[in-house]
Amino acid sequence: MTDLSFDDVQTAVGQTLYGGDGTKVGKIGDIYLDQDTRQPEWALVNTGMFGTKESFVPLQGASTTDDGITVRWDKAQIKDAPRAEPDGDLSQDEEAELYRHYGLNYSEAPSDSGLPAGGTETTGRAPVGNDVSGPETDDAMTRSEEELRVDKVKRPSETVRLRKYITTEQVGMTVPVQREEARVSREPITEANRGAAMSGGDLTEEEHELTLSEEEVVVDKQVVPKERVRLDKDVVTEERQVSEEVRKENIEVDGDVDTKGR
Repeated sequence: MTDLSFDDVQTAVGQTLYGGDGTKVGKIGDIYLDQDTRQPEWALVNTGMFGTKESFVPLQGASTTDDGITVRWDKAQIKDAPRAEPDGDLSQDEEAELYRHYGLNYSEAPSDSGLPAGGTETTGRAPVGNDVSGPETDDAMTRSEEELRVDKVKRPSETVRLRKYITTEQVGMTVPVQREEARVSREPITEANRGAAMSGGDLTEEEHELTLSEEEVVVDKQVVPKERVRLDKDVVTEERQVSEEVRKENIEVDGDVDTKGR
């Protein structure tokens, strides 16, 4: 049995509906009343991407919160509910199918618990006047229409990785090297070097050695840091068009009524 009264749902339209586990299901689009008891029986909640899908959920056992209504069923079951046209009335067949989906017993007999004999009707946004939207409080009729509400959801689009790998290339360079070469130098005997030249025997055999040196190229390699590379993110804003059908109520006058100045 529902815990909500008619007064509890006066401001429910536009508020948030929560599942039994506390998960946010969506915005409440309308409240449906029992035609006989005038008690709230169903909530029409906007689900799906951008709230484009509408699902009916029973208000039996529901309770109010600071910003909406909490029901007994979870979000997945509510989203999978059978589709019924939100045209202001629920037929017996539509309501019976919904009750089966939510595991509730359905009866065609009128009762205070929300099992109507003649279907269910909507409260509308402001229940006033002689229409189906509420009790007869004055002679005005409320006209409502749907407004398109668009929300944005941030989701991953792609993954970018910064990967480092090793390549091998041939590097050549020219290096100057030096070496020593033997060269025979002859000089004549003079008064200046005569003493050194005549210091040995008159006729002798001699041998002299000379060590020659040369430079060799020695190649070594060392790792030297060259640069730092990082991944940064930039936010790019672009315009996207979205469109959806919206419904609105139209009011027409039957009979001879003077509408001048209105």
